Amino acid sequence: MPEEWFVRVEGKDYGPADLEMLRDWKREGRVLPTNPVRQSDGAVWVTAAEIPGLFEATHPPVQTHAARSEPEAAARAEQPAATIQRRSLGSILSQVGAIYRAGFFPFVALALLTILPSICGQLTAGFVKTTPKVDVDLRTMVAGLFSLSMFALTLVLWPIYIAAIQILTAEFAAGRRLGFFAALNQAVRFWPRVGALCLFVYGVFFLITVFGLLILAIAAAGTSLFSVVFALGLLVLQIWMFGRFFINVLFWQQFAVLDDAGVFDSLRGSKELARSGARLPWFQRPLWRGALIASIWFAFVLLIAFAQEWPHLRNYVSDLMTAQDPQALLQKLAAAQETHGIDPAALALSLMQRIFQPLLGIAFVVLFLDSRSAGRDQQLE
Repeated sequence: MPEEWFVRVEGKDYGPADLEMLRDWKREGRVLPTNPVRQSDGAVWVTAAEIPGLFEATHPPVQTHAARSEPEAAARAEQPAATIQRRSLGSILSQVGAIYRAGFFPFVALALLTILPSICGQLTAGFVKTTPKVDVDLRTMVAGLFSLSMFALTLVLWPIYIAAIQILTAEFAAGRRLGFFAALNQAVRFWPRVGALCLFVYGVFFLITVFGLLILAIAAAGTSLFSVVFALGLLVLQIWMFGRFFINVLFWQQFAVLDDAGVFDSLRGSKELARSGARLPWFQRPLWRGALIASIWFAFVLLIAFAQEWPHLRNYVSDLMTAQDPQALLQKLAAAQETHGIDPAALALSLMQRIFQPLLGIAFVVLFLDSRSAGRDQQLE
Protein backbone atom coordinates (compact mmCIF):
# COMPACT_ATOMS: atom_id res chain seq x y z
CA MET A 1 0.00 0.00 0.00
CA PRO A 2 1.52 3.37 -1.00
CA GLU A 3 2.32 5.90 1.69
CA GLU A 4 -0.31 8.56 2.29
CA TRP A 5 0.26 11.96 3.82
CA PHE A 6 -1.59 14.81 5.46
CA VAL A 7 -0.52 18.32 4.42
CA ARG A 8 -0.94 21.43 6.57
CA VAL A 9 -1.54 24.67 4.66
CA GLU A 10 -2.25 27.86 6.62
CA GLY A 11 -3.29 25.88 9.69
CA LYS A 12 -5.64 23.50 7.83
CA ASP A 13 -4.98 19.81 7.23
CA TYR A 14 -5.66 18.19 3.84
CA GLY A 15 -5.50 14.54 2.92
CA PRO A 16 -4.75 11.75 3.04
CA ALA A 17 -2.96 12.01 -0.30
CA ASP A 18 -0.56 9.62 -1.99
CA LEU A 19 2.61 10.70 -3.78
CA GLU A 20 0.93 11.21 -7.16
CA MET A 21 -1.71 13.50 -5.69
CA LEU A 22 0.97 15.42 -3.81
CA ARG A 23 2.82 15.92 -7.09
CA ASP A 24 -0.35 17.32 -8.65
CA TRP A 25 -0.75 19.73 -5.74
CA LYS A 26 2.90 20.69 -6.07
CA ARG A 27 2.51 21.50 -9.78
CA GLU A 28 -0.52 23.64 -8.97
CA GLY A 29 1.43 25.51 -6.30
CA ARG A 30 -0.71 24.23 -3.46
CA VAL A 31 2.15 22.46 -1.68
CA LEU A 32 5.54 24.02 -0.96
CA PRO A 33 8.69 22.37 0.42
CA THR A 34 8.14 24.20 3.71
CA ASN A 35 4.58 22.95 4.30
CA PRO A 36 4.32 20.61 7.33
CA VAL A 37 3.34 17.03 6.44
CA ARG A 38 2.94 13.77 8.30
CA GLN A 39 2.15 10.21 7.35
CA SER A 40 -1.49 9.21 7.69
CA ASP A 41 -0.65 6.75 10.46
CA GLY A 42 1.96 8.91 12.18
CA ALA A 43 2.09 11.79 14.61
CA VAL A 44 5.41 13.46 13.76
CA TRP A 45 5.35 16.44 11.42
CA VAL A 46 8.15 17.04 8.92
CA THR A 47 8.43 19.32 5.90
CA ALA A 48 7.16 18.38 2.45
CA ALA A 49 10.72 18.68 1.15
CA GLU A 50 11.58 15.53 3.11
CA ILE A 51 9.10 13.35 1.20
CA PRO A 52 11.20 11.20 -1.16
CA GLY A 53 10.52 11.90 -4.82
CA LEU A 54 8.34 14.98 -4.32
CA PHE A 55 10.68 17.96 -4.63
CA GLU A 56 13.88 16.31 -5.74
CA ALA A 57 15.64 18.10 -8.59
CA THR A 58 12.71 20.44 -9.15
CA HIS A 59 11.99 24.08 -8.47
CA PRO A 60 8.58 24.44 -6.83
CA PRO A 61 6.28 27.22 -8.00
CA VAL A 62 5.35 30.17 -5.88
CA GLN A 63 2.31 29.50 -3.75
CA THR A 64 -0.17 32.24 -4.63
CA HIS A 65 -3.23 33.19 -2.64
CA ALA A 66 -5.54 31.61 -5.20
CA ALA A 67 -3.55 28.39 -5.21
CA ARG A 68 -3.76 28.14 -1.44
CA SER A 69 -7.48 27.41 -1.61
CA GLU A 70 -8.71 24.01 -0.54
CA PRO A 71 -7.51 21.28 -2.94
CA GLU A 72 -10.31 20.03 -5.16
CA ALA A 73 -9.04 16.48 -5.03
CA ALA A 74 -9.60 16.10 -1.27
CA ALA A 75 -11.79 17.74 1.31
CA ARG A 76 -10.40 19.12 4.49
CA ALA A 77 -9.62 16.23 6.80
CA GLU A 78 -9.40 16.10 10.51
CA GLN A 79 -6.31 14.50 11.99
CA PRO A 80 -6.76 10.74 12.34
CA ALA A 81 -7.52 9.25 15.68
CA ALA A 82 -4.51 8.91 17.93
CA THR A 83 -2.92 5.56 18.23
CA ILE A 84 -3.60 5.53 21.97
CA GLN A 85 -7.25 5.40 23.00
CA ARG A 86 -8.62 6.85 26.22
CA ARG A 87 -8.25 4.45 29.09
CA SER A 88 -7.58 4.37 32.80
CA LEU A 89 -4.64 6.16 34.36
CA GLY A 90 -3.12 2.81 35.30
CA SER A 91 -3.26 1.73 31.67
CA ILE A 92 -1.63 5.00 30.60
CA LEU A 93 1.21 4.53 33.09
CA SER A 94 1.63 0.96 31.90
CA GLN A 95 1.95 2.23 28.33
CA VAL A 96 4.52 4.76 29.51
CA GLY A 97 6.64 1.96 30.93
CA ALA A 98 6.30 -0.07 27.75
CA ILE A 99 7.42 2.87 25.58
CA TYR A 100 10.37 3.56 27.87
CA ARG A 101 11.46 -0.07 27.70
CA ALA A 102 11.05 -0.22 23.92
CA GLY A 103 13.15 2.91 23.40
CA PHE A 104 15.41 2.58 26.43
CA PHE A 105 18.70 3.28 24.67
CA PRO A 106 17.52 6.32 22.67
CA PHE A 107 15.85 7.76 25.78
CA VAL A 108 18.95 7.20 27.91
CA ALA A 109 21.10 8.76 25.19
CA LEU A 110 18.83 11.81 25.27
CA ALA A 111 19.10 11.97 29.05
CA LEU A 112 22.90 11.81 28.79
CA LEU A 113 22.71 14.78 26.45
CA THR A 114 21.89 16.97 29.45
CA ILE A 115 23.41 14.80 32.18
CA LEU A 116 27.03 14.88 31.03
CA PRO A 117 27.47 18.68 30.99
CA SER A 118 25.74 18.89 34.37
CA ILE A 119 27.95 16.20 35.91
CA CYS A 120 31.09 17.82 34.50
CA GLY A 121 30.05 21.10 36.07
CA GLN A 122 29.31 19.45 39.43
CA LEU A 123 32.63 17.61 39.46
CA THR A 124 34.50 20.81 38.68
CA ALA A 125 32.63 22.74 41.36
CA GLY A 126 33.27 19.93 43.83
CA PHE A 127 36.98 19.97 43.01
CA VAL A 128 37.21 23.67 43.80
CA LYS A 129 35.07 23.26 46.91
CA THR A 130 37.24 20.50 48.36
CA THR A 131 40.23 22.84 48.52
CA PRO A 132 39.52 24.95 51.62
CA LYS A 133 40.94 28.44 51.98
CA VAL A 134 42.42 28.33 48.50
CA ASP A 135 43.45 31.60 46.94
CA VAL A 136 41.74 32.64 43.74
CA ASP A 137 44.33 31.67 41.17
CA LEU A 138 44.24 30.83 37.48
CA ARG A 139 43.28 27.21 38.14
CA THR A 140 40.31 28.23 40.25
CA MET A 141 39.14 30.76 37.67
CA VAL A 142 39.40 28.24 34.83
CA ALA A 143 37.47 25.67 36.87
CA GLY A 144 34.77 28.23 37.62
CA LEU A 145 34.48 29.27 33.98
CA PHE A 146 34.32 25.64 32.88
CA SER A 147 31.56 24.91 35.38
CA LEU A 148 29.64 27.96 34.17
CA SER A 149 30.06 26.94 30.52
CA MET A 150 28.73 23.44 31.29
CA PHE A 151 25.68 25.00 32.90
CA ALA A 152 25.14 27.19 29.83
CA LEU A 153 25.53 24.14 27.55
CA THR A 154 22.87 22.31 29.56
CA LEU A 155 20.48 25.23 29.03
CA VAL A 156 21.18 25.24 25.29
CA LEU A 157 20.60 21.49 24.96
CA TRP A 158 17.43 21.45 27.06
CA PRO A 159 15.00 22.53 24.26
CA ILE A 160 16.46 19.85 21.97
CA TYR A 161 15.97 17.28 24.71
CA ILE A 162 12.33 18.30 25.18
CA ALA A 163 11.54 18.17 21.46
CA ALA A 164 13.29 14.83 20.96
CA ILE A 165 11.34 13.25 23.84
CA GLN A 166 8.07 14.25 22.16
CA ILE A 167 9.16 12.90 18.77
CA LEU A 168 10.53 9.61 20.07
CA THR A 169 7.47 8.93 22.22
CA ALA A 170 5.05 9.65 19.37
CA GLU A 171 6.96 7.31 17.07
CA PHE A 172 7.09 4.45 19.56
CA ALA A 173 3.42 4.99 20.42
CA ALA A 174 2.61 4.58 16.73
CA GLY A 175 4.52 1.29 16.64
CA ARG A 176 7.51 2.65 14.75
CA ARG A 177 11.13 2.77 15.86
CA LEU A 178 13.24 5.88 15.52
CA GLY A 179 16.95 6.13 16.17
CA PHE A 180 18.63 8.61 18.47
CA PHE A 181 20.30 10.66 15.74
CA ALA A 182 17.16 10.72 13.59
CA ALA A 183 15.16 12.07 16.54
CA LEU A 184 17.90 14.57 17.31
CA ASN A 185 17.93 15.78 13.71
CA GLN A 186 14.18 16.41 13.79
CA ALA A 187 14.34 18.01 17.23
CA VAL A 188 16.93 20.62 16.26
CA ARG A 189 14.51 22.48 14.02
CA PHE A 190 12.18 23.04 17.00
CA TRP A 191 14.93 24.66 19.07
CA PRO A 192 13.93 28.33 18.55
CA ARG A 193 10.27 27.73 19.35
CA VAL A 194 10.82 25.40 22.30
CA GLY A 195 13.61 27.63 23.60
CA ALA A 196 11.34 30.68 23.57
CA LEU A 197 8.61 28.75 25.36
CA CYS A 198 11.13 27.48 27.93
CA LEU A 199 12.19 31.05 28.69
CA PHE A 200 8.60 32.12 29.17
CA VAL A 201 7.28 29.12 31.10
CA TYR A 202 10.27 28.58 33.38
CA GLY A 203 10.71 32.33 33.79
CA VAL A 204 7.15 32.75 35.06
CA PHE A 205 7.56 29.81 37.44
CA PHE A 206 10.79 31.38 38.71
CA LEU A 207 9.13 34.74 39.34
CA ILE A 208 6.22 33.10 41.15
CA THR A 209 8.68 31.16 43.33
CA VAL A 210 10.62 34.34 44.15
CA PHE A 211 7.32 35.96 45.07
CA GLY A 212 6.67 33.11 47.51
CA LEU A 213 10.11 33.50 49.09
CA LEU A 214 9.50 37.21 49.58
CA ILE A 215 6.22 36.36 51.29
CA LEU A 216 8.02 34.00 53.66
CA ALA A 217 10.56 36.72 54.42
CA ILE A 218 7.72 39.14 55.23
CA ALA A 219 6.11 36.58 57.51
CA ALA A 220 9.40 35.88 59.30
CA ALA A 221 10.14 39.56 59.82
CA GLY A 222 6.61 40.46 60.88
CA THR A 223 6.01 41.23 64.54
CA SER A 224 2.32 42.10 64.44
CA LEU A 225 -0.73 39.98 63.82
CA PHE A 226 -1.67 42.10 60.81
CA SER A 227 1.65 41.46 59.06
CA VAL A 228 1.33 37.71 59.61
CA VAL A 229 -2.25 37.64 58.27
CA PHE A 230 -1.22 39.81 55.33
CA ALA A 231 1.66 37.44 54.52
CA LEU A 232 -0.65 34.43 54.71
CA GLY A 233 -3.06 36.14 52.31
CA LEU A 234 -0.23 36.77 49.86
CA LEU A 235 0.86 33.15 50.23
CA VAL A 236 -2.62 31.96 49.25
CA LEU A 237 -2.46 34.27 46.23
CA GLN A 238 0.95 32.86 45.28
CA ILE A 239 -0.32 29.28 45.47
CA TRP A 240 -3.33 30.20 43.34
CA MET A 241 -1.11 31.88 40.73
CA PHE A 242 1.22 28.89 40.62
CA GLY A 243 -1.62 26.39 40.23
CA ARG A 244 -3.42 28.41 37.58
CA PHE A 245 -0.30 28.87 35.48
CA PHE A 246 0.60 25.19 35.87
CA ILE A 247 -2.81 24.27 34.45
CA ASN A 248 -2.44 26.61 31.48
CA VAL A 249 0.97 25.26 30.41
CA LEU A 250 0.33 21.58 31.09
CA PHE A 251 0.68 20.52 27.42
CA TRP A 252 2.75 23.28 25.85
CA GLN A 253 5.57 20.91 24.87
CA GLN A 254 3.26 18.56 23.00
CA PHE A 255 1.51 21.32 21.06
CA ALA A 256 4.81 22.99 20.15
CA VAL A 257 6.37 19.81 18.75
CA LEU A 258 3.73 17.22 17.86
CA ASP A 259 1.19 19.77 16.60
CA ASP A 260 3.88 22.05 15.14
CA ALA A 261 2.05 25.01 16.67
CA GLY A 262 3.57 28.43 17.19
CA VAL A 263 4.43 29.92 20.56
CA PHE A 264 1.06 31.55 21.23
CA ASP A 265 -0.90 28.71 19.63
CA SER A 266 0.93 26.20 21.84
CA LEU A 267 0.00 28.11 24.99
CA ARG A 268 -3.59 28.54 23.82
CA GLY A 269 -3.95 24.89 22.85
CA SER A 270 -2.42 23.75 26.13
CA LYS A 271 -4.88 25.83 28.12
CA GLU A 272 -7.88 24.57 26.15
CA LEU A 273 -6.88 20.91 26.36
CA ALA A 274 -6.05 21.07 30.07
CA ARG A 275 -9.47 22.56 30.82
CA SER A 276 -11.37 20.17 28.55
CA GLY A 277 -13.43 17.19 29.63
CA ALA A 278 -15.80 19.12 31.88
CA ARG A 279 -18.46 16.43 31.43
CA LEU A 280 -16.08 13.65 32.45
CA PRO A 281 -15.53 12.45 36.02
CA TRP A 282 -12.85 14.58 37.64
CA PHE A 283 -10.32 11.74 37.73
CA GLN A 284 -10.58 11.32 33.93
CA ARG A 285 -9.99 14.96 33.05
CA PRO A 286 -6.61 15.89 31.54
CA LEU A 287 -6.03 18.47 34.26
CA TRP A 288 -6.23 16.06 37.17
CA ARG A 289 -4.41 13.28 35.38
CA GLY A 290 -1.58 15.64 34.51
CA ALA A 291 -1.43 16.94 38.08
CA LEU A 292 -1.29 13.39 39.43
CA ILE A 293 1.48 12.39 37.01
CA ALA A 294 3.49 15.48 37.96
CA SER A 295 2.90 14.77 41.67
CA ILE A 296 4.18 11.21 41.30
CA TRP A 297 7.33 12.48 39.62
CA PHE A 298 7.93 15.24 42.18
CA ALA A 299 7.50 12.71 45.00
CA PHE A 300 10.14 10.54 43.35
CA VAL A 301 12.50 13.53 43.04
CA LEU A 302 11.99 14.45 46.70
CA LEU A 303 12.68 10.86 47.71
CA ILE A 304 15.95 10.90 45.75
CA ALA A 305 16.92 14.24 47.29
CA PHE A 306 16.17 12.95 50.79
CA ALA A 307 18.23 9.82 50.14
CA GLN A 308 21.14 11.99 48.97
CA GLU A 309 21.10 14.13 52.10
CA TRP A 310 20.19 11.43 54.61
CA PRO A 311 23.77 10.56 55.72
CA HIS A 312 24.53 14.23 56.41
CA LEU A 313 21.20 14.80 58.15
CA ARG A 314 21.78 11.76 60.33
CA ASN A 315 25.22 13.01 61.35
CA TYR A 316 23.87 16.50 62.07
CA VAL A 317 21.10 15.14 64.28
CA SER A 318 23.52 12.85 66.10
CA ASP A 319 25.96 15.70 66.75
CA LEU A 320 23.15 17.95 67.87
CA MET A 321 21.92 15.42 70.41
CA THR A 322 25.36 14.67 71.86
CA ALA A 323 27.14 18.03 71.62
CA GLN A 324 28.05 19.77 74.87
CA ASP A 325 29.38 22.99 73.37
CA PRO A 326 27.04 24.65 70.80
CA GLN A 327 29.82 26.86 69.47
CA ALA A 328 32.08 23.88 68.85
CA LEU A 329 29.21 22.13 67.07
CA LEU A 330 28.70 25.10 64.75
CA GLN A 331 32.41 25.20 63.95
CA LYS A 332 32.40 21.48 63.23
CA LEU A 333 29.42 21.75 60.90
CA ALA A 334 30.98 24.71 59.07
CA ALA A 335 34.25 22.83 58.61
CA ALA A 336 32.41 19.75 57.34
CA GLN A 337 30.49 21.90 54.86
CA GLU A 338 33.70 23.44 53.52
CA THR A 339 35.48 20.11 53.09
CA HIS A 340 32.44 18.28 51.70
CA GLY A 341 33.36 17.14 48.20
CA ILE A 342 31.92 14.71 45.69
CA ASP A 343 29.72 12.05 47.27
CA PRO A 344 29.69 8.97 44.98
CA ALA A 345 26.41 7.70 46.43
CA ALA A 346 24.70 11.07 45.97
CA LEU A 347 26.10 11.33 42.45
CA ALA A 348 24.77 7.85 41.61
CA LEU A 349 21.31 8.75 42.92
CA SER A 350 21.32 11.96 40.91
CA LEU A 351 22.34 10.03 37.80
CA MET A 352 19.52 7.53 38.36
CA GLN A 353 17.00 10.35 38.64
CA ARG A 354 18.14 11.90 35.36
CA ILE A 355 18.06 8.55 33.55
CA PHE A 356 14.44 8.06 34.62
CA GLN A 357 13.54 11.67 33.79
CA PRO A 358 12.30 10.85 30.25
CA LEU A 359 9.43 8.97 31.89
CA LEU A 360 7.83 12.30 32.79
CA GLY A 361 7.94 13.53 29.19
CA ILE A 362 6.68 10.19 27.88
CA ALA A 363 3.77 10.25 30.33
CA PHE A 364 2.61 13.68 29.19
CA VAL A 365 2.85 12.71 25.51
CA VAL A 366 0.73 9.61 26.14
CA LEU A 367 -1.76 11.68 28.15
CA PHE A 368 -1.82 14.30 25.39
CA LEU A 369 -2.61 11.71 22.70
CA ASP A 370 -5.24 10.07 24.87
CA SER A 371 -6.93 13.38 25.71
CA ARG A 372 -6.89 14.58 22.11
CA SER A 373 -8.39 11.29 20.93
CA ALA A 374 -11.17 11.51 23.52
CA GLY A 375 -11.86 15.12 22.60
CA ARG A 376 -12.31 14.25 18.93
CA ASP A 377 -14.60 11.36 19.84
CA GLN A 378 -16.81 13.71 21.86
CA GLN A 379 -16.99 16.17 18.96
CA LEU A 380 -18.05 13.40 16.58
CA GLU A 381 -20.81 12.40 18.96
